Amino acid sequence: GQAIMLLVSLLLLWLAIAKKFEPLLLLPIGFGGLLSNIPEAGMALTALESLLAHHDAGQLAVIAAKLNCAPDVHAIKEALALALPSVQSQMENLAVDMGYTPGVLALFYKVAIGSGVAPLVIFMGVGAMTDFGPLLANPRTLLLGAAAQFGIFATVLGALTLNYFGLISFTLPQAAAIGIIGGADGPTAIYLSGKLAPELLGAIAVAA
Repeated sequence: GQAIMLLVSLLLLWLAIAKKFEPLLLLPIGFGGLLSNIPEAGMALTALESLLAHHDAGQLAVIAAKLNCAPDVHAIKEALALALPSVQSQMENLAVDMGYTPGVLALFYKVAIGSGVAPLVIFMGVGAMTDFGPLLANPRTLLLGAAAQFGIFATVLGALTLNYFGLISFTLPQAAAIGIIGGADGPTAIYLSGKLAPELLGAIAVAA
């Protein structure tokens, strides 16, 4: 998985630098993808994820006892996915007490993306760079932007259809987060996926 993501990150960097394709978006995404997928570095792992990756039987038993689940990584991850945010925070603090520290990218995500500050700054930058000259010169191009919004509904319905037929499992918030890709707006997709489906943020950011 890491090898594939490294190749994807290199592709994004190549598109941004060599082809000048969305460099403001693809360059930081590609660079972040490279950093987060460096083998054994754990730069994007939280303290709890680092604990689970370490596979220490005694520490896993302590976490499992708190979550009332089997002391294996898969069961703990499933229990954490169903746990309340307060319980997840307690487990993270417990991992810190055991000597694990979150990676620098995990800290950046918590401070910038998780709080919603970074997407808002991106919106401000996009607004400052927006040139309405071509739109005012040719108002008919407004229809192109409006047509892109129909992609949102088509993508949401597509994700829910896959879930209905049991091909890929998506919850309604996940389908909505995926659907915003159809709006053809990267910053908006990043912001909403961070709120609705943080576990899909990486994939949605690349796709958007």
